[in-house]
Amino acid sequence: MTIKIHNLPITNYMTAYPISAEPQVPIKKAIEFMVERDFGNLVVSEGTIPQGILTEREILKAVSESRNLNELTIADVGWQPFIKLELGDTVLDAAHLMKQNKSRLLVFDDDKLVGIITVSDLLRAFRKIKTESSIDRVISTNVEKCNKTDTIFDAAKIMHDKRIGSVIIRDVREYGIFSERDLLTCLYSNGHETDYEVGKYTSSPLIVSDNEIKIHEAAGILAANNIKRLGITQDGELVGIVTARDLLDAYQNVVQATNPEE
Repeated sequence: MTIKIHNLPITNYMTAYPISAEPQVPIKKAIEFMVERDFGNLVVSEGTIPQGILTEREILKAVSESRNLNELTIADVGWQPFIKLELGDTVLDAAHLMKQNKSRLLVFDDDKLVGIITVSDLLRAFRKIKTESSIDRVISTNVEKCNKTDTIFDAAKIMHDKRIGSVIIRDVREYGIFSERDLLTCLYSNGHETDYEVGKYTSSPLIVSDNEIKIHEAAGILAANNIKRLGITQDGELVGIVTARDLLDAYQNVVQATNPEE
């Protein structure tokens, strides 16, 4: 079962030659770029030298602190560090590093940046494992909720304070979800204002599955719908959320159980 994962080269799953932006670029331009190209990350470079990765999380933090995005550059909001991978590394190498360091991954050929690896990229590779393991150990049951009439700022503040990537919205076709990606879309559409009702920018209805779903089934739903979070129900009630990163951890647990030396 794990032979494929051991041998899969990271180059088969990375996004090759990611576009970079310099630190002095206005953050509103970075948001525009990320939304229009459906990017969740943007490499920040000084010339040809990568410095870090701008993520949706840095923009969320700036919003939650009521900073004026129209006056900020990428350097003002900051970026995440990255872990360096080499061309010869495998998918399993990348997954281990991501789990251990909770950092973004860039792929280099010597000192030249040639690719970026995301959780979704790795999950696409791990889906080659056909496992009947359930998701019960990786479900997050601490689900934060907002009302649809709360503001974008209210939702962003909860997400930042709780260190989560989404909130569940009540009364939007039963349940909706507002994520960091939805925040960027809202900012892009409304001149970076955050006093609009969150219900108007919610992804709904929330895609859900029963709590007895298997890991590979959940990963398939995420891939088919191009989403990163799946609502989990029990007896028709929402009881938790499972994310792409949760599923990646679950797959690694399966590999570890099968190959304890890893």
